[in-house]
Amino acid sequence: MSTASGESLGETVDPVDIVVFPGQGSQRAGMGGELFDRYPDLVAQADDVLGYSVRALCSDDSDGRLDRTEFTQPALYVVNALHYAAHLESAPPPRIVLGHSLGEYNALHAAEVFDFATGLRLVAARAGAMSAIDGGAMAAVVGLDADTIGYTLGAARLTGLDIANLNTPQQVVLSGPVDELAAATDPLVAAGAKMVRPLRVSGPFHSRYMTPARMKLTEALAATDFHPPRRTVLANATARPYEPDTIGTLLAMQIDHPVRWGESCYPLLAAPGVHLTEMYSNTLTRMFAQMRRNFER
Repeated sequence: MSTASGESLGETVDPVDIVVFPGQGSQRAGMGGELFDRYPDLVAQADDVLGYSVRALCSDDSDGRLDRTEFTQPALYVVNALHYAAHLESAPPPRIVLGHSLGEYNALHAAEVFDFATGLRLVAARAGAMSAIDGGAMAAVVGLDADTIGYTLGAARLTGLDIANLNTPQQVVLSGPVDELAAATDPLVAAGAKMVRPLRVSGPFHSRYMTPARMKLTEALAATDFHPPRRTVLANATARPYEPDTIGTLLAMQIDHPVRWGESCYPLLAAPGVHLTEMYSNTLTRMFAQMRRNFER
């Protein structure tokens, strides 16, 4: 794989600074903390775009809004961006940026494809479109590869489930109707799954059921001017670097296609001198470490 400057990651001996941004499911009350005071201009922009106080949303989740998609995604985008602003105060801009699902919008912002407010408007449109899809859920399957999961689901005639996230060779996320996810647990465990765990999301994301949301978001994407990426951004939908003319198309695809996280990370595992920094969370850092251990065996 080549970076924005054209060198191969597998051949370079220079340090490779990578920043990654987590997505939905990593939200928690209190996230952002003191960063809201540290970056008042960004917070004011966010409140203006959203029409409510994002600080209040993150600080006090007494009404449970933080787990509702239409609020979760904008809040995480803002918190990720605040952490990135703090990161840049003590570190140079990274050579490569990745974001998991919602976090990909932060990666594109970090690559200067759009400014903070434009990205937040797109995230709000995305969240609104996705939250409008009623029913469905997601569950993580640990301990089985995608092929085994596909075979097991087929044998159990659970045809309504889609593979939504290919996170690591041993962690795959399924998306689809709640009853089929529940029915899949016993067959998957019998096939060797160590765990089948529901995720903290409110819909069947990255599946066929999100196609209406994709079509709705396409309108907002078509009305947005994107700048060429200033650093390498790996796309969830393809695990390949974004090109200037693919940004809107790939962001639309992301909604109803699997997140190819593992495939995005594999070339980075072999690169010497990789330094990974995750904003806000450590979920993606743990995935990367798991893949590296598997890679080095």
